[in-house]
Amino acid sequence: MARLNLRLSLMLNNFELMHLGWDGTRRVHGSVLHIDIIGEKIWIQHDGTSYGIAKDLVEADIPRDSIVLGFRPPHVRQYTGYNIGA
Repeated sequence: MARLNLRLSLMLNNFELMHLGWDGTRRVHGSVLHIDIIGEKIWIQHDGTSYGIAKDLVEADIPRDSIVLGFRPPHVRQYTGYNIGA
């Protein structure tokens, strides 16, 4: 049975939520959510949630200009309403 596994590296400001385990005979190992804090910005490197974690961060009063959608190509980030991460 696959389970959620939270991996934290406070020294590296790296946070990852993963599916890990077995689904019958199939190995399950994959990222659900990966966030890095780089400088003063929250970089969402991968967001496999159905709702988008950036919305939750904004609702928690984190300014949109402090959030970078790192999973989007750099040339597209200017259209997201979040920081471009330059």
